Amino acid sequence: MSHSANPDDHYPKRGRVVLHIDMNAFYCSVHEAVEPEKYKGKPLAVGGNIELRKGIVVTSSYAARAKGVKTGMHIREALKACPDLIVLQPDFDLYRQFSRRFMQIAYGYSPLVEAMSIDECFVDITGSKQFGTPLDIARTIQDRIRDELGLPCSIGVAPNKLLAKMASDMKKPNGISVLRKRDVRPLLWDKPCNQMYGIGYRMAERLRKLNIRTIGELANMDESFLVKHFGVNGSWLKRAANGIDESPVNPEREQSKSIGHTTTLPKNLTESADISRVFLNLSDQVARRMRRQKLVCGTIQITIRDPDMKTITRSFTLGVPTENADDIHRISLKLFERHWGYGKPVRLLGVTLQSLQPKQTAAIQLDLFEYEKHPKKEQLNETMDRIRDKYGENAILTAGMVGTDPSAWIRNHKRRGTSLQMDHIRERGLDE
Repeated sequence: MSHSANPDDHYPKRGRVVLHIDMNAFYCSVHEAVEPEKYKGKPLAVGGNIELRKGIVVTSSYAARAKGVKTGMHIREALKACPDLIVLQPDFDLYRQFSRRFMQIAYGYSPLVEAMSIDECFVDITGSKQFGTPLDIARTIQDRIRDELGLPCSIGVAPNKLLAKMASDMKKPNGISVLRKRDVRPLLWDKPCNQMYGIGYRMAERLRKLNIRTIGELANMDESFLVKHFGVNGSWLKRAANGIDESPVNPEREQSKSIGHTTTLPKNLTESADISRVFLNLSDQVARRMRRQKLVCGTIQITIRDPDMKTITRSFTLGVPTENADDIHRISLKLFERHWGYGKPVRLLGVTLQSLQPKQTAAIQLDLFEYEKHPKKEQLNETMDRIRDKYGENAILTAGMVGTDPSAWIRNHKRRGTSLQMDHIRERGLDE
């Protein structure tokens, strides 16, 4: 894909060209770009409760990584590894602004931009040859993101999303890598299965138990054997290991399949009042986000992690879909009591709403007792949402929500993140 006078020579007659743009150390890079005199080139970490020197590292700059700071590390450990580490409170409002801006740059080269998270997107440039060769376009986007936003990014160039994603991981920071189908065998087949996009630790373990250790071994497995062990995923695994992926770059992000939020706690919680408060704050915010998308949920899932990082999820499917925070809170607590119980320490809690459907089409079958209360509750929700839209998330709080743990921060747009990061893309679109 070297530079040539005729870009046509660099695009396939049939098939696609897909970029994967991956922002490098995004949160830290944003702080460096906004206040270079304070932070440029310094060892930075964005993390938990800074005042208490507790919590974990969410991400770190390359300068911090070079000194042994890793994502998921306790801030105390990170400061031992790197005493001059600067630990910053997250500012998700700021990150969302930069996310919109880098995707807007990509959007200038193709309308087919699919945001995958706050700091990465796919761009289908098959029809973009007026802007030059695929490598010209990748370099131009990378240069503009650096010059206009002050941010580093890595870009993968490939015939599909799977290979584009894997290519963007090859050179960090500031790399551009090309990965063609013919490169899969020499470059990837000797790698362990978990280095393939879409295969996590658990799946890799299951494959290892079947004596499949490398991507090449997976590529050469009999498909029917894989289907027997993994169902429809078996066919996907074999295709992916051979570098085949037909999934389109989808600019219209489909309606969320789930809406969730987790919060890491600054200290282990065991008491019912504390746990109830965290679940109340989580339930309040996920219900509010769901109502904003005019959805109702049929299943409520909770996530619990203990101090040793052991994580469990448990869910309950409702007889009648709901949009109400108090229903979500009540069921979250029931699940917690049944599957964990008070007295055992927890370090992270989460609530995820699943089986989402549009409120208009959800047949909310009400029993007679609920029938009376439902219109009043709906009116109350609408009124409270309007007040909070106008005056901010803290305009209306119930007594049970007030506390100093991070679950109370998720109404603060600067501090809230994780699963809430993407709402700005869903709600406002990329053409702002």
